[in-house]
Amino acid sequence: MALAFPDPYRISYDGAFDLATAPTRPPEPADPKDHGKKRLRKRLGDLTDELDDLQRRFYSLDDRALLLIFQAMDAAGKDGTIRAVMRGVDPAGCRVHSFKQPSVRELDHDFLWRTACRLPERGHFGIFNRSYYEEVLVVRVHPEYLENQRLPAEPRGEDLWQQRFESIRAHEQHLARNGTIILKFWLNVSYEEQRRRFLSRLDEREKNWKFSPSDVAERRHWEAYMNAYQQALAATSRPWAPWYAVPADNKAYLRVVVAETIVATLRSLDLTFPAVDPDDQARFATCRQELEDEG
Repeated sequence: MALAFPDPYRISYDGAFDLATAPTRPPEPADPKDHGKKRLRKRLGDLTDELDDLQRRFYSLDDRALLLIFQAMDAAGKDGTIRAVMRGVDPAGCRVHSFKQPSVRELDHDFLWRTACRLPERGHFGIFNRSYYEEVLVVRVHPEYLENQRLPAEPRGEDLWQQRFESIRAHEQHLARNGTIILKFWLNVSYEEQRRRFLSRLDEREKNWKFSPSDVAERRHWEAYMNAYQQALAATSRPWAPWYAVPADNKAYLRVVVAETIVATLRSLDLTFPAVDPDDQARFATCRQELEDEG
């Protein structure tokens, strides 16, 4: 069955994505109240309630998996968005994995291995906070990291990134063919908003733990990261694994867009609880009679 992925903020599948046209802020609403925090929080609450119901149906059917991938620059709001959108979902059917600097063991394998080990099983939601896309983003900005990967002499340069895009597309298509629904979110925060959030982390003592001097060091490579994101998203947004470039300067709006996208995708599956086989229904009647007789 072909899935009906939502259109808002979905990156086209033709490789023509232009990052410069992707907004970092919500569109101006006809009614200014539409993007007020109170209304957005109410909308998010309604969506998380529906997501809870959809997840229980998804879990009961046990025939597909859902993989959600979040990529962004530092301070774009990945952690908060995951926490806010998934707050009502049964943790028994949902797992979050964060991918940071690869371990020695992970470096002894190909770049897809460490995430492949953590893919969601059927009936479950899997959330990747960063992912194998780091290998065409941060590693592209810092090609010196390739030395730790002990790759064969070839390929290098542009060929390496194109081959990794090809591997990612094939990997995601394989997952989709075998029942994994993939939604990928790029949280598009502006350069100025990132600066403001970093200053907030420095100004507010309870946020100091979130800040690292390396955050500012990476900020110096902003243009290189934007170039890497544009190429990666354009090369890997496909019908079986779409990318969404979501405005991230307004956190409340960001969370609603992510929740709406997930809910709309799951709605398109027309999820219903599994029907019970007639033979089992007959056995249920016998069990009911036995239980009632005990009373």
